Amino acid sequence: MRGSLWLFLVNLVSKGSQMAVTLVLAAFLTEEGLGLVALAVALVNIGQVVQSMGVYDVVSRTDRDPRRAAGTLLVLSAGAGVVLALALVLAADGIAHALDAPSVAPLVRLAAVSLPFSAVAGVQMGLLHRDLDFRRRLLPDAGGAVLGAAVTVVLAVTGAGPYSLVVGLLCTAVAQPVLGVAVGVRVRPVWDAGAAGEATRWIAVVGPGAVVAVLLINVDYLAIARVHGPEAVGVYSLAYRIAWVPYILVAVVLGGVVLPLCAKLIRDGEGLSAVVGRFTSAVLAVTGGLYAVTAALADRVVVFGARWAEAALPLALLCLYGLGISLLHLWYQVLKAAGHARRYLALEVSHLVLLVGGLVVFTRHGVVAVALVQVAAAWLVVPCTWWALARRGIGPPLASVARGAGGVVAAAGCCAAVAFGVGDVFGPPGSVVAALGEGVVLAVVCVVVVLAANPEVVRR
Repeated sequence: MRGSLWLFLVNLVSKGSQMAVTLVLAAFLTEEGLGLVALAVALVNIGQVVQSMGVYDVVSRTDRDPRRAAGTLLVLSAGAGVVLALALVLAADGIAHALDAPSVAPLVRLAAVSLPFSAVAGVQMGLLHRDLDFRRRLLPDAGGAVLGAAVTVVLAVTGAGPYSLVVGLLCTAVAQPVLGVAVGVRVRPVWDAGAAGEATRWIAVVGPGAVVAVLLINVDYLAIARVHGPEAVGVYSLAYRIAWVPYILVAVVLGGVVLPLCAKLIRDGEGLSAVVGRFTSAVLAVTGGLYAVTAALADRVVVFGARWAEAALPLALLCLYGLGISLLHLWYQVLKAAGHARRYLALEVSHLVLLVGGLVVFTRHGVVAVALVQVAAAWLVVPCTWWALARRGIGPPLASVARGAGGVVAAAGCCAAVAFGVGDVFGPPGSVVAALGEGVVLAVVCVVVVLAANPEVVRR
């Protein structure tokens, strides 16, 4: 519980600062400018996942000396980060040409410099995750994010355009390992052949899964850019960034705790089903409620400017997608902790195949079609993942999942009815005050419904 609360605070500060950046960029950048930023960040995100190679998982699960394992992973991860950074710098022009977005090349080169620094920070965070010591993660993670956000906001306001976010990203990457050392997380590079062998065996399965995972959340940007151009990416990116917030604040927090916790329970010879059930109920109750309110407020996205009106429908659809991937993220951590990494990889690959197949067919129909493809692909994998857990005796009880899902449906229905009923009572869609007023009313309605539908979750 303490770990969950500390990690929630870390994510609240770090992702809250990113949300503030999104609002500023929506106000100061054009659709094309935001689209270029989204493309550059998407490419760097892929590089970050490739270089991390399941660092958190290896450090959390190893029975070896965690310090020596971390030092070996530092050599592997930072080395991969340097290679990937050089590759992106050299390939930036070719990538920009392939995406038909020549202006993105210098952004990619600058953002690529961040990769070795984020690799070092990742190993530091892995050690903290092993001990569920999320309190010390607050300064390097949240502090670095706030610093990067401040740099981005200042540059955006002064007219730096798309470069504002990329420079802020680089500042965050550099600050995190420095602040990690400041809180006492010092990892010395060492080489332990046994630890390297263990890491390589784990990475051989989880590494591709991590790459597939990051492709799942970035391939849609690349598809839209190729077919519709940077402006369409900008509209879609704003909707996606808003829908991403509940997933980051709740599902990623609980997933970050559940993996080391389940690994510890397995080492102690204890069962997982009851714990997974409680975590699942919490994800459904909290993320479901947040998504219900967000979907009902989707038409208020024009508070960032009338040019963003086309993002309303994709945002509402992506809320349903966000709930699906919240469940998947949590359950994937359980599979990995229990040693079923190959099943996790198979599910991730199946998800990617469904998504890419849908994008090939439907991207030409616009960003709404892309959002629908995301929803369909995610929810086709959800029951398969639950079954994979249930077959191994580590799945959440079906009755608790059904109760949680019923509460989400009830909350969404009530929020939609209230939003339809109040209409423009609070003011026009573009009014910030009106959006806040309606949001407060919907939040109260949602809390009442969720509490009534999930009394056990509240007590626990």
